[in-house]
Amino acid sequence: MNYILSIMPSLFAGAKMTLILFFWTLITAIPLGIIVSLGLLSHFKPLRLILKFYIWIMRGTPLLLQLIFIFYGLPIVGIIFQRYDAALFAFILNYTAYFAEIFRGGFQSIPIGQYESAQVLRLNYWQTLTHIIIPQVSKIVIPSIGNEVINLVKDTSLVYVIGLGELLRAGNVATARDVTLIPLMIVGIIYLLMTGIASFLLKKIERNFAKWK
Repeated sequence: MNYILSIMPSLFAGAKMTLILFFWTLITAIPLGIIVSLGLLSHFKPLRLILKFYIWIMRGTPLLLQLIFIFYGLPIVGIIFQRYDAALFAFILNYTAYFAEIFRGGFQSIPIGQYESAQVLRLNYWQTLTHIIIPQVSKIVIPSIGNEVINLVKDTSLVYVIGLGELLRAGNVATARDVTLIPLMIVGIIYLLMTGIASFLLKKIERNFAKWK
């Protein structure tokens, strides 16, 4: 128990970095995903092609490779990121693409009659989106968004590749130093707690949205 208490500060510091990366990725990538999804549905073909190419790259290559490329590859052309900035940039780019595809499917599932009704009520494009379409899309996409949120919690462990001190890296350091698996066991428990809390909150949100008819 004394040993566990002695390593907890470093593990909590790593967990703090994990949660910060998770939080900023989530609150940035979801709005960007909505914007990109609207671009995918645009009538402007060049924009659609550019966004489709971006999503193809982000979804077709591993997030780990994207992290390595942004932190180690971009400095070759003069673009230099700090470790945390590189990690956040890579995660936002990656998860925006996934959220965009989820929202695109949600928008396409809304009957055309909803848009026509908004026109009859003389609502402009922005009013139609915010008051009629997006609330319905949100209810539809919550389960898929929930899966990506859980994946995001676990994917934060990938930032070890650029030397960022997140939870898994803190556990690996303690394991290598003390030659014991106890730190990694605690890391696993912390990840389970984080994903469990996220799943609980997402279920509550889903039940609240389910009341809407």
